[in-house]
Amino acid sequence: MGPSMTDRTATGAPGAPASPEASTHDKVLIVDFGSQVTQLIARRVREAGVYCEIVPFDKAEAALGALAPKAVILSGGPASIPDEGSPRAAPAIFASRLPVLGICYGQQAMAHALGGTVEGGHHREFGRADVEVSARSPLTDGLWEPGARHPVWMSHGDRITVLPDGFHVVASSENAPYAVIADEARHYYGLMFHPEVVHTPDGARLIENFLFRIAGVKADWTMAAFREEAIARIREQVGSSRVVCGLSGGVDSAVAAVLIHEAIGDQLTCVFVDHGLLRAGEAAEVVGLFRDHYNIPLVHADVSDMFLGHLAGVTDPERKRKIIGGLFIDVFDAEAKKLGGADFLAQGTLYPDVIESVSATGGPAVTIKSHHNVGGLPERMNMKLVEPLRALFKDEVRVLGRTLGLPPAFVGRHPFPGPGLAIRCPGEVTRDKLDILRQADSIYLDEIRRAGLYDVIWQAFAVLLPVRTVGVMGDGRTYDQVCALRAVTSTDGMTADFFPFDMNFLGRAATRIINEVRGINRVVYDVTSKPPGTIEWE
Repeated sequence: MGPSMTDRTATGAPGAPASPEASTHDKVLIVDFGSQVTQLIARRVREAGVYCEIVPFDKAEAALGALAPKAVILSGGPASIPDEGSPRAAPAIFASRLPVLGICYGQQAMAHALGGTVEGGHHREFGRADVEVSARSPLTDGLWEPGARHPVWMSHGDRITVLPDGFHVVASSENAPYAVIADEARHYYGLMFHPEVVHTPDGARLIENFLFRIAGVKADWTMAAFREEAIARIREQVGSSRVVCGLSGGVDSAVAAVLIHEAIGDQLTCVFVDHGLLRAGEAAEVVGLFRDHYNIPLVHADVSDMFLGHLAGVTDPERKRKIIGGLFIDVFDAEAKKLGGADFLAQGTLYPDVIESVSATGGPAVTIKSHHNVGGLPERMNMKLVEPLRALFKDEVRVLGRTLGLPPAFVGRHPFPGPGLAIRCPGEVTRDKLDILRQADSIYLDEIRRAGLYDVIWQAFAVLLPVRTVGVMGDGRTYDQVCALRAVTSTDGMTADFFPFDMNFLGRAATRIINEVRGINRVVYDVTSKPPGTIEWE
């Protein structure tokens, strides 16, 4: 049904303009009603090789004209259709005569707009449920046969009680008589469950059926296309101006830098901010990669004293993030002036950074990525942002990095936040604590690599907890700190689940850390997960 999933991507960050080159691709408009998993709908569409953009529900009419999509998907949301003032589906969506797929709240919004009835107060249905198929439909062709039962993931408190004219039932569940509905003549389809989450096993294929069998869109959005068009956009935006790119030591900023260098060459200077909060050996690795492998102009700014000085005595994690983000800007500004000035600052902002910093409905969201300057730069800098990866998820950035020739070991590195070890060291940050944490983290990752698990795990790191415990080592009593180990599996960084290490591995890693790192006498393993919309562990 399209190109290889390892070579697919698309764009569409809330608030970001559509790329000019997108006019050559078939497009899908995703109308966001506030669901915390709307971004996962975009992921599934991107995985299918189709360009898509997310817009808030109240911007849908304008987006229809600007984007000229081939199909529309209505997301879920937390509101209730019967409540006064709840979000509504724009009439222009249905006047367009485009194929429409409504998901959960989106299904109810579509039914309400077309003359159906939605009521609250019925049996709620959250989590796993089984739907029984009662009719054939292009939406379920090749997947579900009448009479069969299939697992899905529900999350609703309201439900449709009267279908609009022209609709019929395709599948039902115990608490959702209209779990799948269809109006084949107008190409309108509705799902009461969430096909975008992995807990609905056939969900991605249902979305593909909508895209290809029903809407007839082309799967023509590939990483090769993204690379070529991103380079053209960078050249158009920057012109002959100088660009400073902030390197943090992570994959995102490195890929952004290489992509920009391919577009504008020596107009780009990278500034690597060595803030003293990096992992073991990271500074030497980054400097070596850019100076030796790519020969990209690089300024290595060793400003660890300044960062640690400003963090002294600070314990609140949000204050740490704000301090670090502000100091990054100060360093970039100072280095740009040394270079004789720069008109643009480039950074490796990703799609999850945008989603977790600004809600899809345009209002303030839970403050998660506050160290990113997603909303723009301070006026005093007199610089504009270049964010060529703003539309991509982490796995898509890795694919792009490989196409740009970054070494596999670098592209495959585990994500590392801009604030670095500061948020993995709860409480006050000191050099001594950072040294202890750096050693523990290095040992942990070494054991993961020895076990052949590094590329299986999406992210793993150690945390130095602000807790001291009494222990006995040899014949002496100790009073030292506790180290927590974290490892998760994920695809896009929006959701994560803990990695199920066996006890032998945890025993080896803990024993090495306690024996080799002075200052730690106890090691624990964190088994919390990260469902959609929650803050990362810190």
